Amino acid sequence: MKKDICFFLPTRKGSQRVKSKNTRPFAGISGGILELKLRQLMECKTLSNVVLSTNDEFSMEIATKIDPHQSKIKVIQRPDHLCLDTTVLTDLIKYVPEIVKESHIIWGHTTTPFVKAEDYDTGIEKYFSKLEEGYDSLISVMPLQNFLLDQRGDVFNYDAGANRWPRTQDLPVLYEVNHAMFITSRDIYLKESNRIGSKPYLYEQDKIKSFDIDWIDDFLIAEAIYDKLFKV
Repeated sequence: MKKDICFFLPTRKGSQRVKSKNTRPFAGISGGILELKLRQLMECKTLSNVVLSTNDEFSMEIATKIDPHQSKIKVIQRPDHLCLDTTVLTDLIKYVPEIVKESHIIWGHTTTPFVKAEDYDTGIEKYFSKLEEGYDSLISVMPLQNFLLDQRGDVFNYDAGANRWPRTQDLPVLYEVNHAMFITSRDIYLKESNRIGSKPYLYEQDKIKSFDIDWIDDFLIAEAIYDKLFKV
């Protein structure tokens, strides 16, 4: 069942760490991780619309090929000053409610290729149920239990005490933001200039779902995982 919620998907020209990261061929997919993500989003049952915000002509071509009549994917050209390496994220956040009119917004990225339609649908349903419990947003995370050190090499996340090396499963659970989904209301974007509220629900995902492509090594590893686990 569709909700009053829009998926905001940003891409841009000029990726510095992985050249043409969004659109370079990925595991045999000619339109890369952008094509993969858009096809995943087309299968979502809960989304009203998808807004592809980009200044990249090739990204626009890929979106038009997938949804020629923009029945679900709306391509909106983003101003160049919001597509720079120096663009402040808050400025982009402030721009989102100018182009998205739905009451709720889910912000996601192409760089999480293993988050599929059913994962977004589950996250969206969880978000709306958690609103009734007093939460105002949802952010996807990966639980982290490991030995962490600060810049001086001192223990960061547990009291070493007499037992300097406790079992990792006995360490306190921390959470790493995995960038798969940030969900909140359009009102929070307008009032707080943020993509999550002050009381977010932490939506846990496993390590594979949480895989995020940031560097060229990540891209190559993601291709290997996709070929092994996801390719039909």
